[in-house]
Amino acid sequence: MPPMTALFGNPKRLLLDLAQERDPASLLKLLVTRIGSSEAVALARLWLVKPGEGCETCPMAGECPDRTECLHLVASSGRSIAEPPEDLGRLDGRFRRFPIGVRKVGRIADTGEALEVPDLAEAPEWIVDHDWVKREGVTGFAGQPLMHHGVVLGVLGVFSRVKIGTACLDWLRMIADHAAVAIAHSQAWGEVERLRTRLEEENEYLQEEVAIEQGFGEMLGTSPALRNVGQQIELVAPTDSTVLVLGESGAGKELVARELHRRSYRASRPLIKVNCAAIPRELFESEFFGHVKGAFTGALRDRVGRFELADGGTLFLDEVGEVPLDLQSKLLRVLQEGEIERIGEERTRRVDVRVIAATNRDLREESRHRRFREDLYYRLSVFPIELPPLRERREDVGILADHFLQQAARRFGVAPPRLTKAVVRQLEQYEWPGNVRELQHVVERAVILSRGGPLKVSLDAPPPESVAATVPAAAELLTDQQMREIERTNLLRALEAADGKVYGPGGAAELLGLKPTTLNSRLKAMGIRRGGFS
Repeated sequence: MPPMTALFGNPKRLLLDLAQERDPASLLKLLVTRIGSSEAVALARLWLVKPGEGCETCPMAGECPDRTECLHLVASSGRSIAEPPEDLGRLDGRFRRFPIGVRKVGRIADTGEALEVPDLAEAPEWIVDHDWVKREGVTGFAGQPLMHHGVVLGVLGVFSRVKIGTACLDWLRMIADHAAVAIAHSQAWGEVERLRTRLEEENEYLQEEVAIEQGFGEMLGTSPALRNVGQQIELVAPTDSTVLVLGESGAGKELVARELHRRSYRASRPLIKVNCAAIPRELFESEFFGHVKGAFTGALRDRVGRFELADGGTLFLDEVGEVPLDLQSKLLRVLQEGEIERIGEERTRRVDVRVIAATNRDLREESRHRRFREDLYYRLSVFPIELPPLRERREDVGILADHFLQQAARRFGVAPPRLTKAVVRQLEQYEWPGNVRELQHVVERAVILSRGGPLKVSLDAPPPESVAATVPAAAELLTDQQMREIERTNLLRALEAADGKVYGPGGAAELLGLKPTTLNSRLKAMGIRRGGFS
């Protein structure tokens, strides 16, 4: 039988190594491996206090008085003499969880008091597996609470094949105290790293937003229609109610979301935007909820989802009507329960997110035709805000045009051309099917072409004469060739209005209400090259 001094190989070295280890997983493994590597130790195990999870499959679920937290087995090491191949490093056995206050390990965590039985000559009542104790020659047990500033972090349990002497018990107490400090520091370091990573992710996201943002600057205008929208924003912004912003494409729905966030108590936290129409179907869950490394092919690292990224802030779901029907139930669950699970992870995470959704579709009608979940629609439309199209607030056209003119001149580094009353009247008379976004692009193009003179705009150019002549009277039928000519003309006009741009805000696909991939296919079928429009 090994001498008592062999219970620990070099306890001083272990204390020094514990103090230098920052990685939580490596720290836990180091602690039990060093102790468990001794021939005098049958088994060394470490449980940490963590939130209750996996209760459905826990062998001790029936004994658990409170499922909010329990002891989780996080590290195990030892050597079997009865069954040498047995893996004592497994973390999925029947003692993988202990309710606080239940059995010997749970009572140590509950009381914060050590349980030291140097000699198991008379088997205590709390020994569950007497056969295992006999087979492995276990003669002593020491259970030490890991305490830091009066808080129990976990329990270290050591099953010994020798009677545990007083000196060894003293070393165990010292090791447990140092391990608690090291674990607390490691957890604090991990939290700092988590917050730093989150800050970097938020910063990266915001930088991407700045790079692609083609926004309208501010909600500008004095029309009664816009004032009505402003009054609704003032009413609902201070609350946590879900808001559904309704309006045509390009009307400024994202600006409403930004204003709602700016006037809320969440303004100091991020506003995270998700364009639901731009997410491939197979990536919806990952984009919304995140994933862990190895969850699927291509998941090379953990990824935080948009809900988690927006925790404490606001999540803007643009074009929410594009969320696939079979995935809408998962979105509804998050809105109702405030809980998410990353793909490939069983852990449930709580998130505190205010949701603002936007769409240019009639979701009520979509729900009636079972193309959109009715329960999700009612959940999203707690407070609907309808944003009027630009043609219904013509009084704002001149103010917006001047704002976009000054903005474009600064960006292009040119003197701002003069905006005449005649041009303003011309802009006010136009119908603006693309709304504020179209106005911005028209003004920017006019600034580029002005060459130092007054601003001149070109609106609603008629179709080529050859094509117009082929369109028959209303009572006549259209041939397939005539339909193709009309479609080709419409595609060319859309490309011209978007300056040849297909993808993204203000692109031809958005103006036509098509997916970019669909538009590309049609352009190719028509023999239209994006660069030269021919």
